[in-house]
Amino acid sequence: MANHKSALKRIRQNSKRRSHNRFYHKVARTNIKKLRMTEDPETAKKYLPKVVSMLDKLAKRGIIHKNKAANLKSKLMRHVNALSKA
Repeated sequence: MANHKSALKRIRQNSKRRSHNRFYHKVARTNIKKLRMTEDPETAKKYLPKVVSMLDKLAKRGIIHKNKAANLKSKLMRHVNALSKA
C-alpha cells in the first residue's frame, strides 16, 4: 500500500478515472450493437452520427486506439450504406 499522501490521491484518481472510462466504453459498445442490429435505413442514418461521435471521443481520450475507432466507424458506415441500397 502507498505511504505518501500524493500516492494515495493518485490511487483514488486512477480508480475514479477507470470506472468513468469503463462506463463510457460500455455505453459505446452497447450503441454499436444497437446500430448493427438496426434494419431500418432511416433510423440507422439518424443514429450513425451519434455513434461516430462517441467513438471519436473515446479515441481522443485514449480509451480506445484511434485505429480501432476508425475501423469501427468504417464498418458501421458500410453497414448503414448497405441498408440504404437494399
